[in-house]
Amino acid sequence: MSPTPSPSVSRSAARRTVYRADGRSQDRRAGRGGRGGRLRGPGTVLVIVVALGALAIAFGSSLDHTVRRLALPLSNEQVIREQAAAKHLDPALIAAVIYAETKFDPRTSPAGAEGLMQIEPATAEFLAKLSGGYRFQTSDLATPSVNVAYGSYYLRYLLDHYSGDEMLAVAAYNAGLANVDRWVTEAHAEGRSLTAGQIPFPETRAYVQRVLRAQREYRALYGRQLGL
Repeated sequence: MSPTPSPSVSRSAARRTVYRADGRSQDRRAGRGGRGGRLRGPGTVLVIVVALGALAIAFGSSLDHTVRRLALPLSNEQVIREQAAAKHLDPALIAAVIYAETKFDPRTSPAGAEGLMQIEPATAEFLAKLSGGYRFQTSDLATPSVNVAYGSYYLRYLLDHYSGDEMLAVAAYNAGLANVDRWVTEAHAEGRSLTAGQIPFPETRAYVQRVLRAQREYRALYGRQLGL
């Protein structure tokens, strides 16, 4: 049998008894860690703050990733992977050129360029002869697999021409070999190398910067899809 509490303890307990709105009593002495009590102490607050911060970071990171993907579309991943492997190209570079050309929404340009990588018929015919594709027809450029194959072949051709320099190859994809060769020659005559910021054509300068930036983004966002 438990001893009878002293009057002083009983009075203390009575002072801690409160009544809820439903008429039931609740002993506040259960408050320290007891069920229904309040959480107290700086350690508990710190744990809650850290947990909420981690959730905010995780949610924010996931949301940012989703938003970036929506702004940077991707399709025909298998075709890109296959052509990158066949032509020894960075698949993110192929994707970035497609993004800069059409944002993966193939259409015919006012100049007659076709498909995802905006290949002009004259360029396609030149590449067909260069690669031995004598059965090529301009209408084939509307087929994504053919279009990406020809665009990738052209990128490989340009990279070989410029000894692997991606910036120069991308510039030539937009402005043509003759222009970029002239810019490179002029830069060398002045004892310097041509940089992206020194490209004379504003359109080509912006194009190169857009492609190289998108290449980094595609590698970061779509590494698995592109086989990286």
